[in-house]
Amino acid sequence: MIDRRVKAKPEQLHAALTGRITDHHRFLLRLHLRQIDDLNQAVAEIDQQVQDNLAPFCTAARELCSIPGIKDLSGQNVISEIGTDMSRFATAGHLVSWTGLCPRNDESAGKRRSTRLRKGSPWLKATLIQCAWSAVKKKDSYLHALFHRLRQRRGAKKAICAVAASMLTAIFHTA
Repeated sequence: MIDRRVKAKPEQLHAALTGRITDHHRFLLRLHLRQIDDLNQAVAEIDQQVQDNLAPFCTAARELCSIPGIKDLSGQNVISEIGTDMSRFATAGHLVSWTGLCPRNDESAGKRRSTRLRKGSPWLKATLIQCAWSAVKKKDSYLHALFHRLRQRRGAKKAICAVAASMLTAIFHTA
């Protein structure tokens, strides 16, 4: 919700509102504030609907929050993208490949070509990359050490993708 408290002093507020504001301006301001209230109410209804739909999966979401870098919203996003039934994937590597977090292996005649990430689940990939960035900030953790070890050789972006893939492997074994 939007905080409507004004932090200006009453004298400054009175000086700002006197002068060029007409009844038409006040009408437009009321209209915009009403639209903001309606949008906030719609967002609250959507959040409630999401909470109701995710109620059967609350224990799985709580378990995902034990992984560094994953909190409530990202845990809900991961569950909504891959679900809790991991029997669809034979191994954790299959899940990482389906998500698109494994680099291509394009090598011919001893020449390595592109190692870009594959196309995969764009929403899940973006969520895991964001979670990985926050997970590497936790000192004295496996993900922090993995990131710094790989960053020296591969660069920060490749290292963060490897951290995201490692987090997805942990999610596979957790769910």
